Amino acid sequence: MPVDNTEAGVSVDLGFTYRATAQGVVHVSRKGRAVVTLRGDAAARFLAKAGGASADAVQQLCARVTGNYKRGNESTASAVRRGKGRDV
Repeated sequence: MPVDNTEAGVSVDLGFTYRATAQGVVHVSRKGRAVVTLRGDAAARFLAKAGGASADAVQQLCARVTGNYKRGNESTASAVRRGKGRDV
């Protein structure tokens, strides 16, 4: 479900969509390409969470089930792990 949050002036569309089949299978896609297929308990949990969620929350949920979410601090964290960026 693509989302455009115009009231805040920020686009929160991460490019994810999902489709649930009658057999209880959930297909999650990003920008038109299939990313993951959920079946059984995983699909049921996903649909339960997505059912009452806002469009923004559904985008984040899709990102989490696909493992494709960014935290924004990857380079900072890696520099600290290597001992760089510290005043020692």
